[in-house]
Parts: sequence; C-alpha cells; structure tokens
Amino acid sequence: MAIPQPQQPNDEEARKREAEAAAMRQRALMILLDPSARQRLMNIRMVKPELANAVENYLLNAASNGKLNRALTDDELKQILLSIQQPKKDFRINRL
Repeated sequence: MAIPQPQQPNDEEARKREAEAAAMRQRALMILLDPSARQRLMNIRMVKPELANAVENYLLNAASNGKLNRALTDDELKQILLSIQQPKKDFRINRL
C-alpha cells in the first residue's frame, strides 16, 4: 500500500513566480528612483547586496504607505543609505 506524497510545487513554476516578483520590483524602482540614484543602487548591489535589498525594501514600503510621491534623487538616496547603513566600529590598539 503506497502512502500518497504531498505535491511539491513545481520548480519551474516557483522560478517563474520569483522572476515575476523581481520584475515587478524593478518596475517599481524605475518609478521611485531617478537614473543617477538607480545607478548608485546598482553599484551598491555589486558590493553589498544585503544593503541594496534593505534600501529597496525601505523604498517599496515607503511607496506603499504613500510616503513617496515622486522619484528620489541621488542625494536623497545617499541620505537614506546613511540612515540605513550600520556605523563602522572603530578599534583602537593602545600600545604600552
């Protein structure tokens, strides 16, 4: 007697949904950022992908709450980056 296995989602369907979600994110960011700010975010993604994701999530949440009503400039994106980015820890070695 065979025990029925729960159906697992098809990998192809899951990839398709992920691709659609990523495309929707990119379209939203195209509206929320001017070209220079979008370029800065792409550059950050190459170096610190987790920071870029945090900024994108922040922007998308702000837009969905109605706090953003125009495209952000590069200077405004810099301010958001400074507020989100964790401060670097300063280590000092005192030699005796």
